Amino acid sequence: MGTVVTLLERAAGGWLDHLRVERGVSVHTLRAYRRDLGRYAEYLTSRGVSDPAAVAERDISDFLAALREGDADHPPLAASSAARTLVAVRGFHKFLALEGDTQQNVAAAVQPPRPPARLPKAISIDEVERLLSVASTGDTPAALRDRALLELLYGVGARVSEATGLDVDDVDLEQDLVRVFGKGGKERLIPLGQYAKEALIAYLVRARPVLVAGGKGTPALFVNQRGGRLSRQSVWNIIQACGQRADLDAHLSPHTLRHSFATHLLDGGADVRVVQELLGHASVTTTQIYTMVSATHLREVFAAAHPRAR
Repeated sequence: MGTVVTLLERAAGGWLDHLRVERGVSVHTLRAYRRDLGRYAEYLTSRGVSDPAAVAERDISDFLAALREGDADHPPLAASSAARTLVAVRGFHKFLALEGDTQQNVAAAVQPPRPPARLPKAISIDEVERLLSVASTGDTPAALRDRALLELLYGVGARVSEATGLDVDDVDLEQDLVRVFGKGGKERLIPLGQYAKEALIAYLVRARPVLVAGGKGTPALFVNQRGGRLSRQSVWNIIQACGQRADLDAHLSPHTLRHSFATHLLDGGADVRVVQELLGHASVTTTQIYTMVSATHLREVFAAAHPRAR
């Protein structure tokens, strides 16, 4: 067994020397690669592989699976950590193939594990109410604009770029519709709820004329104090300020309201295909991430309410 380890260590040492001398890889990265290859060599040895040239693609795939599952000596690795280890293994076999030590790169077709889809960050309906309540205080032009902006972001689930790109003519207050231009210029019509409609009317009648008075004229729906189109960064700042006043998470963002819009619709029984259309997702697969959020919410309610849940 010592011979097997020596052969693997010799080949790995050659690759690490190449990285250090010719590629200038940092000491920290080299240390991580050495640790990863050490575990890889240990695994190959346990399978009776006597030479790196004898490694098959199946060996590498099985090693990756072993990383995810763990064993008595090693805890299971998260997808990101297993993927990092695979980077070292793939780099090692690519080097062996380029140097002519093996006939081909047997690791080329082994793909890293995909990390689980990150669940969108949403806030509760009560937290949304707190945020909108804070935004509703004050009667200045800026305050009326901020209230209309937040009501629209949550009321129609618009992306921040879609909201800042809106023109006055994109809002049809008679038909209660908003025309939004999403990614790739794709147009969609979204129903406008009563709360958002009332906030927009107050803004358009009492605030926007004051704000645009000092500007050069713009069709933009939401404008800044100088009469120009409101920027995405300004929207972010507005939400941050309102979130702080409402004692909400400091990481609140425009996308939080979009996520909350989708999650609350699904919690209320909306069909995922309808939510897909409202959000402007090209694929329903993207929208289905929100069903995971709703399922998580259902589990939490079940665990808290059912007497036999624990």
